[in-house]
Amino acid sequence: MPADLIEKTDRYEQMLADALNVAEAVPPAETPLAEAATDCRVMAASYLEDGRHFREHDDPVNALASFSYGYGWLDAGVRMGLFSIPEETELFTT
Repeated sequence: MPADLIEKTDRYEQMLADALNVAEAVPPAETPLAEAATDCRVMAASYLEDGRHFREHDDPVNALASFSYGYGWLDAGVRMGLFSIPEETELFTT
């Protein structure tokens, strides 16, 4: 197994976990936008869990894909204004 695949999988797993920790939903509760933020967070967390499952079963390609998809959900939420993020973070492109 190429070392760069393992390194990239490790990096994306950590990046997604860190992103989930810092992204805070900003829409008012009980609004459609709050529901959208929740959906984005749930999808990102689910992909993190899926990626960890794939990793445990020696499938780094699908693990990396899962981590990438999960990160995409959060990144899209940030770009749509559903989440606030710390100014000093380099986790998201804003």
